[in-house]
Amino acid sequence: MPKTLLAWSSGKDSAWTLHVLRSQGVEVSALLTTLNEAAGRVAMHGVRRALLEAQGEAAGVPVWQIPLPWPCTNDDYESRMAEACRRAVSEGFDTIAFGDLFLRDVREYRERQLAGSGLRPVFPLWEIPTAALAREMISGGLAARLSCIDSKALEARFAGREFDLSLLADLPPSADPCGENGEFHTFAYAGPMFRAPIPVETGEIREIGGFVYADLVCPESSR
Repeated sequence: MPKTLLAWSSGKDSAWTLHVLRSQGVEVSALLTTLNEAAGRVAMHGVRRALLEAQGEAAGVPVWQIPLPWPCTNDDYESRMAEACRRAVSEGFDTIAFGDLFLRDVREYRERQLAGSGLRPVFPLWEIPTAALAREMISGGLAARLSCIDSKALEARFAGREFDLSLLADLPPSADPCGENGEFHTFAYAGPMFRAPIPVETGEIREIGGFVYADLVCPESSR
């Protein structure tokens, strides 16, 4: 059976990909996540390391944390990802899964970077209509909160909101229901991919460089 690594952003798409793979009988043996090493947070999503680690524990899958410098050049990113891929191959992995939905250039970039690496990329959610997919996630029990929004696409009030039917109804027509064009990023804290929900509260809301971040924290800790 293929040994599968899953690119894990901490958000709903990667979490749902884990659920879909398991429903197909695929065992995911590790989660691969990039972090801003200066901030100790998941790249782009702004999620604290402690919450990422709680996800790995709740999913029952080890998390491989790949630190990225800040600022991070494309060469920095590609070098550290290539190193992680070499590690994966050396440990017997032959497949890496991504939660990409429809951005062709992103998929082609991943396929190009992985060519000859020994890892076969798979895209379990590819081209599922996002309006239907968003509702399938919600009806399937996935719970997530918006951790970051692009202020050019959404108003700041969306930061920290639940990813639910009410949110979908409130999104402007220009926004993809799954945020696939970068309108928003999420933190998944409950669902069929987890053994138990991860307690989370919304803390400070901050705008940084055109993005609005909701600082999500564990209730018992401000780590």
